[in-house]
Amino acid sequence: MRWSNAAGRSTCSAYDFGKKMTSTSDFMLAAADRPGPAFQRPVAVWLFALTALVAAMVLLGGATRLTDSGLSITEWAPVTGALPPFGEAAWRAEFEKYKQIPEYGFVNWGMSLAEFKTIYWWEWAHRLMGRVIGLAALLPLIFFAARGAISRSLGLKLAGVVVLIGAQGALGWWMVASGLTERVDVSQYRLAAHLGLAVALFGLLLWLALDYSNKRRAKPLKLAPWAATLSLAVYGQIILGAFVAGLRAGGDYNTWPLMDGALVPVGYFAEGPRFLDLFETVAATQFNHRLGAYLVAAAAVAFWLAARRSDIAPVARALALAVAAQAVLGIVTVLNATPIALGLAHQAGALFVFATAVTAFYGCVGEISMRKPSSSSG
Repeated sequence: MRWSNAAGRSTCSAYDFGKKMTSTSDFMLAAADRPGPAFQRPVAVWLFALTALVAAMVLLGGATRLTDSGLSITEWAPVTGALPPFGEAAWRAEFEKYKQIPEYGFVNWGMSLAEFKTIYWWEWAHRLMGRVIGLAALLPLIFFAARGAISRSLGLKLAGVVVLIGAQGALGWWMVASGLTERVDVSQYRLAAHLGLAVALFGLLLWLALDYSNKRRAKPLKLAPWAATLSLAVYGQIILGAFVAGLRAGGDYNTWPLMDGALVPVGYFAEGPRFLDLFETVAATQFNHRLGAYLVAAAAVAFWLAARRSDIAPVARALALAVAAQAVLGIVTVLNATPIALGLAHQAGALFVFATAVTAFYGCVGEISMRKPSSSSG
């Protein structure tokens, strides 16, 4: 490309200008998606940071669940609830509210105020992080949009993310409300919905961050439908895990590979079998989660083998290894009756597997290759 200076400025022919624009598109997204270079790095950092915040939120929610802290705050106050109780009287007032729900009477009868404060802080921190994530999404979005740093298309997508974050807060309260009157725990269906939306937000933000930071392929790889299906399978496996958590099924059937000596456990269906038993019996939810793990593992290995000669081979291999590690961790977790540390590690592993699956899927439509393919591949 030949450039010359005249009258103190650079000029070029229309042909050279067209070549320059074509070359530039090899390294950037279209100008409509990334309006100006000055904000490209800050926007990318913001998107990945927001993704990490949602991941941290999911793990904090898992810790809140495993420490039996989720019902400690019996009211939903989106604004005033950001402040914790101040002073002994305020703490005792909160404790009295907690004493009115079934969990206190049937599970935590005789709990001291100090013990109540421990579970309260877990739930308060979980709710506070939700507020932080909402602000971390909304305020930078307003700033970058006002400066013209993001496209209209991306801005609308991120506005949708902000709405979903608000909906997640409402969904969280709907979940908590299910455990305040007639139960000593939250509904496993509402727990699955709450976790499902959180993981969906995580995957959506990761996709947007990858799409902003890379360019799309001229033609998606033929592996794209496989990768999409595998991502959905991992997501479904996480939802099955939510039912295990909701019924505390990880504390039972602590043997492997059989479940208390049976391939299909006794009690898979309750008396008078019905469809909802698949989600309402301890035996069924744990068996389904185990079966899902085997299917995901087989699919991940098959995907790796199919992708081994493509430029997404490294991420496909990483996905297969992550699934294998997660399966082993799941076995160790159930053999030990799901202690808090292993339960959290297993949840973190699930997010890592899902992130790797989403990255592999994006690699089929976008160029994030780590090496050149050894031969052509679909």
